[in-house]
Amino acid sequence: MNHVSFIWNIAESLRGPFKPSEYGSVVLPFTVLRRLDAVLAGTKAQVLETAAAQPESLPEMIRDLQLREASGHEFYNTSPFTMAKLTADPADLRENLASYLVGFSENVRDIFERFEFDKTLSKLAEKNKLFAVTEKFAQANFHPSVVSNIEMGLVFEELIRWANERSNETAGDHYTPREVIALMVQLLFALDDDALTKPGTVRSIYDPTAGTGGMLSVADEYLHSVNPGINLSLYGQDINDGSYAICKADMVIKGQDVDNIRLGDTLTEDHFEDKKFDYGLSNPPFGVDWKDQRTEIEDERAKLGFNGRFGPGTPTVSDGAMLFLLHLVSKMRKPADGGSRMAIVLNGSPLFSGGAGGGESNIRKWLLDHDLVEAIIGLPKDMFYNTGISTYIWVLSNRKTDDRRGRVQLIDGREMFQKLRKGLGSKRNELSPENIAEIVHLYAGFEDGEHSKIFRNEDFLYRTITVERPLKLNWQATPERIDAVFETKPVQKLNDADASALRATLLALGERVETTSLVEPVETKMWTDRPAFQKALKDAAKAEGFTLPAPLLKTLALALGEQDDSAEPCRDPKGNPEPDASLRDTENVPWAQDVDAYIAREVLPYAPDAWIDHAKTKEGAEIPFTRHFYQYVPPRPLEEIDRDLDAVMDQLRAMLVEVER
Repeated sequence: MNHVSFIWNIAESLRGPFKPSEYGSVVLPFTVLRRLDAVLAGTKAQVLETAAAQPESLPEMIRDLQLREASGHEFYNTSPFTMAKLTADPADLRENLASYLVGFSENVRDIFERFEFDKTLSKLAEKNKLFAVTEKFAQANFHPSVVSNIEMGLVFEELIRWANERSNETAGDHYTPREVIALMVQLLFALDDDALTKPGTVRSIYDPTAGTGGMLSVADEYLHSVNPGINLSLYGQDINDGSYAICKADMVIKGQDVDNIRLGDTLTEDHFEDKKFDYGLSNPPFGVDWKDQRTEIEDERAKLGFNGRFGPGTPTVSDGAMLFLLHLVSKMRKPADGGSRMAIVLNGSPLFSGGAGGGESNIRKWLLDHDLVEAIIGLPKDMFYNTGISTYIWVLSNRKTDDRRGRVQLIDGREMFQKLRKGLGSKRNELSPENIAEIVHLYAGFEDGEHSKIFRNEDFLYRTITVERPLKLNWQATPERIDAVFETKPVQKLNDADASALRATLLALGERVETTSLVEPVETKMWTDRPAFQKALKDAAKAEGFTLPAPLLKTLALALGEQDDSAEPCRDPKGNPEPDASLRDTENVPWAQDVDAYIAREVLPYAPDAWIDHAKTKEGAEIPFTRHFYQYVPPRPLEEIDRDLDAVMDQLRAMLVEVER
């Protein structure tokens, strides 16, 4: 029997009272319920006997342990009902179903609560559909001897996919395309096949943004196909109640430890704070701000520094994707304990956003300094359901092979795709099995080529230096500059007497002098040396009986001054030239280049008086992915363009002749 078709036929029977987008809220929890009913059937009597023998005074922890032991699983049900017994009493079905659900252990009851299954049951009862749906599910044989955990997992995953495709929600919020997950999983394990196929292999995989559990499921399938006897533990956390319920249900159906799936905000409630994992996978939300979590995250960084998750820095508050990247890194085992490898999907922003000294740049530099970036793979556009933007898979590892140490591999997979026959939301393209195999082959091969480039870590590092030019001004007390003086705030605060004295001072300072020009016989006196100007200004003020305090003197020097390259540089009390902020510039110098040599070659030939303010130098990192794969396409020859134009004109003339006929 095709179990998926059987279940979806039940869903189709809901048409009318339920919208197609609501089918998942019925069939997913009912599928879980029927599977658990079948799994627990063999030990049902022992559980009921154990529960009846437990005294009321027994501590809850001991009660729970005894019932788990009796059931032979990490969950149990103490209700006397089964699916078969429920359908035998249609009149009391709604009440008995509620009693049956309450009988589950807390870790399973939580699944149905997050599904809001009680509301669904009430609606089914109201629309007179409850008995029909329950009876049909009771007929399904989901016993482990008939449907294995792996097979049941595949059934449930297919149901999740169907539910997502029919949902009015944006599927991409909770569902990563399966072929993208397949690529990530194969990249994650491509270099470890030998180790993973050994008997008795034990591994753990973690997804901090688990969604409905797709990444964990694909990883589970892949590793069991490589090594059926592998002992694999799956861990995940998600903030969305519905996604968490589906993921947790999927793990229950697969026979995984249900307590390894947690609900909560990964960034502020790390439910696996003390755990490290062999592998990690994540597709965090793209471009979602973290302002609601800002206080907790910054508090953690201030208290724990590099002993916490966010020591290297925090990105701009408008996009928190790099916080999940740092979180994944914090879950790596120490290299001495075997190390870890992680894969995360990010948009293009984490490659280059933020200048030197900024949060994103500091994070990139820290990752490169610690040799954690193994590879970055560019994916085709239009791959995801809720966005068509460019996306990249970052592969991170603290156990690189010798040939990869100190190196980063960039793989260009942006043109490796096939078109979908019908788009799904923003998704227009998909990776074929051949595309996935090609990308994984490039990654495993670790060679320079058209679609694969190998770089040293320091190739992505740089220094941002500040280039200063001396402040050179001339000073004149022209009417326009005097007006500018009286528009400044310090001058506007003067009382009337001081303001009048200041104006008289400036008018005296602006006396006109004879020139040799026939066009302009006189001009306002000009100073090109600041000490000389300041002395003249003080003398003029003294003549008016007006004392100039230092702050006001500074204001006047700024308001009466204009840039003049022919003037003498302004100097500080130590005799050093003062920088002109308006001429200040920055240069990004590649890490391997000598800064002084760079300035001598790139700056001094055009600005001989420039210098570097080393106190302002910042270190940064960026990964200009597209630049490294750019291929110049020369413009078409003019002769070819002319020929095409002539051909078009000939066609137009022929068409006109036909019209005239």
